[in-house]
Amino acid sequence: MTVDLRTRYLGLELRSPIVASSSPLTGDLVSAKALEDAGAGAIVLPSLFEEEILNEEIELNRALEAGSEQFAEALGYFPGIDRFAGIGDQYLARLEKTKNTLTIPVIASLNAATTGGWVRYARLMQDAGADALELNLYHVAADPSMTAVDREDTDLELIAAVRAAVSIPLAVKLGPSYSALANFASRAVGAGGLVLFNRFYQPDLDLDTFDVINKVALSHPSELRMPLRWIAILRPQLGAGVGLAATSGVHSGSDAIKGLLVGADVVMMASAVLRNGADHVRTVEGEMVAWMTEREYESVNQMRGSASAATVENPTAFERANYVATLHSWSSPQELASA
Repeated sequence: MTVDLRTRYLGLELRSPIVASSSPLTGDLVSAKALEDAGAGAIVLPSLFEEEILNEEIELNRALEAGSEQFAEALGYFPGIDRFAGIGDQYLARLEKTKNTLTIPVIASLNAATTGGWVRYARLMQDAGADALELNLYHVAADPSMTAVDREDTDLELIAAVRAAVSIPLAVKLGPSYSALANFASRAVGAGGLVLFNRFYQPDLDLDTFDVINKVALSHPSELRMPLRWIAILRPQLGAGVGLAATSGVHSGSDAIKGLLVGADVVMMASAVLRNGADHVRTVEGEMVAWMTEREYESVNQMRGSASAATVENPTAFERANYVATLHSWSSPQELASA
């Protein structure tokens, strides 16, 4: 039996539900091609951060103006600069080159700080050939004067602004910390799709210098549980027309299958391919096909949503009852030894 792995995400036809999520590998053309050759259905480029662009512009202006007030004639020593290829220009050039090299969809990723920045760079990414755009909502609600309603309204306004500015498919990558996630998700679907969830990298502290240390910690398969819960809950609420992507903790074929069973259209991997290389996509796909063949699933479409909150025998297991069941599932080392 031949298993049909094709899926549809954000209106795009993908040959596989395995998508290479934003990582250094997708930002490198050679690695991106290797991911395509290994079977990835699409790739998401690393995010373009508006803060990096603004900081670069500030530093460039500071360097060009250094000494101008003390030595006015110094300005004459610098040749005129017609165009400076900054971070934003480099990103767009890489996007265009990647799009021209690969045959699978290339999804651009944007993390801006202002509504104007979101709209401007979203349009530029569309013009550079992106097949779709992923808005990366990454912020910590640390301002005590900003209420949950304020935070949500700000995010919804920028989603609407970008949606109105571009015609390519659009997805929003959300964090899990909205106070009423189901409600916010239902209002954010105007974008067209949701990516669940954004991983918030946690800072560490150097005990000798008291410096805050930023370290990248790769994900663990246990982190998939939160996306599984929420996709299972949201899929029947949002309907089949909304694209849903499961990300964080997808490391194996079993992980990918779980994401699809609860209703995801695609599963996204970053940490697993960073650990194991681009060819790990082929391994995961092989595990998926073996599992589906054994259970006589002919396609991803047939399998998708088989274990969402709308189809499982006990849908409350995804909600409050899950807490009680988990507590009762614990066995002490002594109990395990005597069993």
